[in-house]
Amino acid sequence: MTFSPSTFTPPTDQQLRAFVDCAEEFATALRRLEFSSESLRRVLGAEGLAALDRGEPGVVDVLLTETDGVSADTVTALRLLILGDFADAEQLFGAELTVKLLDSGILAGTASNAQVCIDVRPVEIAGVDRIIFSDRDASMNDHVPGPDHVLGVGRASRSLLDISSTSAVESVLDLGAGCGIQSLAQPDAKSIVATDIHPRALFFARATFVANGFDQAQALEGSWFEPVAGQKFDRIVANPPFVVGLPSVEHVYRDSGLNLDGATELMIRGLADHLTDGGTAHLLGAWAHIEGESWQQRIASWLPAEGLEVWVTQRDLATPAEYIGTWLRDESIDPRSPEGCERSRAWLEHFRNSGVTGIGFGYITVQRINGPTSAVCEEMPQPLAAPFAAEAEEYLGRAEWLRTQTADTILEASFTVRPGVAIERVSLADVESGQGFTEFDTRISRTDGPAWTHSIDESVATILGALHPEAALGSVIDIMAMFGAFDESDVPAIKDALVPIVVDLVRHGLILPTELLEDKQ
Repeated sequence: MTFSPSTFTPPTDQQLRAFVDCAEEFATALRRLEFSSESLRRVLGAEGLAALDRGEPGVVDVLLTETDGVSADTVTALRLLILGDFADAEQLFGAELTVKLLDSGILAGTASNAQVCIDVRPVEIAGVDRIIFSDRDASMNDHVPGPDHVLGVGRASRSLLDISSTSAVESVLDLGAGCGIQSLAQPDAKSIVATDIHPRALFFARATFVANGFDQAQALEGSWFEPVAGQKFDRIVANPPFVVGLPSVEHVYRDSGLNLDGATELMIRGLADHLTDGGTAHLLGAWAHIEGESWQQRIASWLPAEGLEVWVTQRDLATPAEYIGTWLRDESIDPRSPEGCERSRAWLEHFRNSGVTGIGFGYITVQRINGPTSAVCEEMPQPLAAPFAAEAEEYLGRAEWLRTQTADTILEASFTVRPGVAIERVSLADVESGQGFTEFDTRISRTDGPAWTHSIDESVATILGALHPEAALGSVIDIMAMFGAFDESDVPAIKDALVPIVVDLVRHGLILPTELLEDKQ
């Protein structure tokens, strides 16, 4: 069996409407064939999955040819649906279903020699194997996705899955739902509303919902928050078309038609009106770095004065040139081509005229609160040691605790150093003497989650080492002074200086209030 990349014609919107009616039957047939993420892992292994993610069909082809322990029909189904090979569809799916798939444009060719025309991908989400339908991208077949392309399982969608809470809630809004993948991460929600401005995306979303038994999910057409005007939700997840650029739409899935970072701004501005009290929002976003203005100030200007706890973490920062090249390649445009050069010039000129010096990308976590808006915007370029969703949930709990505190109550509270936190003492070569080392820095670091690191002095390290879950922070300092660690006359100043340090350490989870740990238990 030799892989031969081939052309295909995506189904029309009318055909996709018909596909929704047989999507459940198709998914049942796929599960009978053991078309699953587990089969894909077993066949491809880590090497093959990485090649699949990089868009290298030659490697995937070899690994899908040399398989053991997987049935021939499963391999044929994987080659048909992952690589885009031709196969005997009637043998795989039966005569009746094959006719439906051919009529709905999901398959092309003949019953005995058919090719798939959409992307069908098995994905494990929240511990359950799911089947996702979307338009085929250019990863396994050399083609240029059209302007109406509906994105499937991409890196951005996986990132949003990683950062979003999945605990049971009454209601979820999946805004800009695309193929519906984010909704599948909310199986315990009693109701899910998936919205998108793109009718084609909603056909795929409905098919995905039917295939996975998500009767609680409905798909509504409309722009941004318009389909849910006046409604509030316990959770909002969103992967909006956040590409920072000119106010035009080249591809519906990534271009909003708004200038620069207007899509992220619009999303953030609309959250307060659509979250229930205590409700949370989890979204991806991008923002322009403008000359003469910090990116933190820019995002803060989009926030209401009341009602939100906001945590924005910038994961990446690109120069305008890097950013333009990345997104041109995303739409299969060679930056070296005449079209690529012209698009690059127009894009870069727009950035320069707007004072854009860089483009940031990251995660936005929001909670609806009673009281003044509180926002933290910070850089988080370091690798994550664990899924971000758990950290985001804990962060909101720590932020809520901090909102209720004063300097006095912080000194009256007791704290525990987080398990896995490390103290590092860094020394550098002593250049002046030419011999030995000189102390340079003392750092406290988390070895889990975001791996935050804070520089501290030795006196703070000593106090942190003396923390006890049953002793108030102020008492710890008093006792240390009694035993000569500090001059007793310095205690008031030490306490005053320590409070903001403790606030920062709590915010990043390096030390934890005993009260929060007790509530968690």
